[in-house]
Amino acid sequence: MILQSLEDRAYTDAELDAAVAAISDPARLQAAQDVVMRTAPTLQRLLAAALSEGGWFDAGHDQAVREAAGTADASERLARLRTLMAEETRLGLLVGVAVGFELARELRHTTETTQED
Repeated sequence: MILQSLEDRAYTDAELDAAVAAISDPARLQAAQDVVMRTAPTLQRLLAAALSEGGWFDAGHDQAVREAAGTADASERLARLRTLMAEETRLGLLVGVAVGFELARELRHTTETTQED
């Protein structure tokens, strides 16, 4: 479990670039994904609540689903539904969270190292 807190400040482009480069290591990304997968059910509930409260799945979303499902041409309908599903997939969100955890960890590490010098 990650218990460290993040600094409430803006990061420089150089700090962000360095952090992104550091977490590009597949092993580090896999470790972050493992953390997210262990907490996936809780994250999924939190995500659903946030999306609902934020209005992401309101009438506009329902309309997009109806339009995709109601397309007469089967190939086009399938393409629209696949696109809609791809846009909403949890995998992208879970990976995003994993990257966010590692980015935060790296930014904290980079900041601590910079402050020590």
